[in-house]
Amino acid sequence: MLFAPSSAPSGVLDAAATAARLPWSDLADEITALLKDPTVVVPQRAVLPLAKGGSLFVMPATDQSVAMTKLITFTPGNAGTERPSIQGDVVVFDIATGERRLVLDGPTVTARRTAAVSLLAARHLAQVPQGPLLIVGAGVQGLAHAEAFIHGLGVREVWIASRSSASAQALAAQVRRLGVDDVRVVADADAAVPHCPLIATCTTASALVLSAPPRPDAFLAAVGAFTPAMAELAPALCQHVARHGRILVDTSDALHEAGDLLQAGLDVAALPTLGEMVRSLGAAAPERRSGPVLFKSCGWAGWDLAAARLALRRASPAPAATAHWADPSA
Repeated sequence: MLFAPSSAPSGVLDAAATAARLPWSDLADEITALLKDPTVVVPQRAVLPLAKGGSLFVMPATDQSVAMTKLITFTPGNAGTERPSIQGDVVVFDIATGERRLVLDGPTVTARRTAAVSLLAARHLAQVPQGPLLIVGAGVQGLAHAEAFIHGLGVREVWIASRSSASAQALAAQVRRLGVDDVRVVADADAAVPHCPLIATCTTASALVLSAPPRPDAFLAAVGAFTPAMAELAPALCQHVARHGRILVDTSDALHEAGDLLQAGLDVAALPTLGEMVRSLGAAAPERRSGPVLFKSCGWAGWDLAAARLALRRASPAPAATAHWADPSA
């Protein structure tokens, strides 16, 4: 999707300002446009291991108008503390001039583009898109997925499971502030699975968090594991979905990164990607087959490029006739 360069000066946006540029439905639409854009180039991300189990991620991407790099740290030891596990920035440049146009808050971009990718997949694949929704993991991604599914799919009932009861209760309070009254905290995620046709696992993937096979009409987005050594889902769960439903990955990078699927012994290279699905649909109505669906998301700099494109375009006032919908979650 192309846009005219703006004369507005480059700016550094904090978390709130970054979120305001990235409404859920608009961001999912921008991701769809990016997947159809032949000018997009996304090199493999560089991951530098750090002391104490952390990682430094360098994730560049470009199209014919915009170049951007996300530079973030992932620090698992921060889980359960006041410090976020993901910190850093997304730096956005105009290709024609080389000018730095924006610096976006990296954790906010990561949270919103990850949940928007799950929202896009659910738009096409969820058989019961209104939920109830089960969120496993009560951190930043748990809240982002709650917001995305509430505002993007119309979910009105949310179940929350977390190893930390205090974190689960805090997320429940945040979800209620989004206008959802039917929110419940559960101690056992597996016990909640039969009641929830929408599931999002959003943990730091330090241990398996879900083992129960999903119901036949379930859509499950697994976003917490992004290395071969990480996994949120039990191998038997993944194998069950492979036999009785379908599995989709976000990109072909999952071949090297989707620990849940690799540890289940599945042929990840043979699985369809989100881009292949989007490009095959064209103007056709979304196809919803019977059987559970597992969407495995590992992350990709293309999603950050989509966020950068949308954030740039929303920097300039749109004509009244084509103004973007204002997301109440932003």
